[in-house]
Amino acid sequence: MAELGVKREALADGADRWYGCTKTTPRCFGTVHARTPQYLLAGRWTPPCCLRALRETARHVVAVLEGSGVRYWLEGGTLLGAVRLGDIIPWDYDVDLGIYREDVGKCRWLAAAAAGTPVEDPEGFYWEKAPEGEFYRVHFSRANRLHVDLWPFYARGGTMTKDTWLGHPQDVEFPERFLRPREPLRFGGFTAMGPNSPRSFLELKFGAGAVENPEYPNPAVRRMREDGGPLGGGMGGEGVI
Repeated sequence: MAELGVKREALADGADRWYGCTKTTPRCFGTVHARTPQYLLAGRWTPPCCLRALRETARHVVAVLEGSGVRYWLEGGTLLGAVRLGDIIPWDYDVDLGIYREDVGKCRWLAAAAAGTPVEDPEGFYWEKAPEGEFYRVHFSRANRLHVDLWPFYARGGTMTKDTWLGHPQDVEFPERFLRPREPLRFGGFTAMGPNSPRSFLELKFGAGAVENPEYPNPAVRRMREDGGPLGGGMGGEGVI
């Protein structure tokens, strides 16, 4: 299994046997360059163990935020996956949530991260301030750096903005009306909050037809058509690795 790069084996009785990463191991891929993870360059999609860890981390973070009264919403490609599939996009490598900046202090783990003190919560998830700027990151564990990014937005004249922009095409300001109210969406086996009118929100972020026309994070590095087209094309989903 190791030689073939298999991460999950489906057994005859319906159970799974896993060979991939865990909380005590590093994730299955290294540093992401130009928004393109190593597995895409190898012609594969996200290892199923990594998707499983991302779902678990996202579910945990959403539960903590809701329990703390922090207003959040599915952002960027994560929202795109929720609208398109009800799940993480099968080649994605992290999860993005927007939060209201003024709510950071409501969550003890976020408040610690904001004060510059990385902290491991009782479930083994690791909260820290991201080194790239004014946002936060929750890792699956200290060892396994699969993560959820938390982007603190604030309202300015009816527009939601933030202090760190990384130059991603979808990294744009948007009207606060998309969050008044927020609406529940199915995502990764649980329910999370998203903007109202999610399709319009996504087309503001990514352009017209974003939901219907899948593409990799950085087409300048690798385009989906190199791998046989859109979902259901040349490559499989979780079983690829």
